[in-house]
Amino acid sequence: MNTVKKLVAIVCLAVATQAAFAQEKKLPPVDPSPMDMAYYPVMYPYVCKVKGEPGMLVARAVFSRPQKKGRPIFGNLVEYGKVWRLGANEATEIEFFRPVTIGGKLVPKGRYTLYAIPNETKWTVILNKQTDIWGAYKYEQNLDLLRTDVPVAANDEELEAFSMVFEKASYGANLLMGWDKTLVSLPIRWSESAGAPTARKKK
Repeated sequence: MNTVKKLVAIVCLAVATQAAFAQEKKLPPVDPSPMDMAYYPVMYPYVCKVKGEPGMLVARAVFSRPQKKGRPIFGNLVEYGKVWRLGANEATEIEFFRPVTIGGKLVPKGRYTLYAIPNETKWTVILNKQTDIWGAYKYEQNLDLLRTDVPVAANDEELEAFSMVFEKASYGANLLMGWDKTLVSLPIRWSESAGAPTARKKK
């Protein structure tokens, strides 16, 4: 094989290798149930880290947001009486950066999985010690830290995507969870006002 043929063969091999590498490194499509994050204090990274408002990080929830897409949700897509991952894809996780109390039980600082058992008038919210779980297929009840019941409220606004947000309360915060026209609120208590931004004193 002469020098020209060798160069052509080398170039063809390089192009084929690069194409194969590009094929292997193809990025996945956009997830139809995108992952989102909720903080307390609300928007903590921007409000406290960027704008410099006072506040101590108390909680962060990571969840996926399935879409309604015209489907009946609770009692249908999400079955009553069964453990639900509180979203889509990976089960929802919540991390506390200080001890809190939920349903009268002390929750140590740490990361947990949140599940729920929806019913028509109430949800049983579950805090479980096993993390990094897909769905609720491997849910292990013996690893529950706590279960607490919260009432279901009707929401006037129809939520297309499953949503979570923290709201300030006198005892700490509520974690609001809603989808379609259903809304529930999980009270989270702590003894101090840590995490609640305070007004700056005028000089």
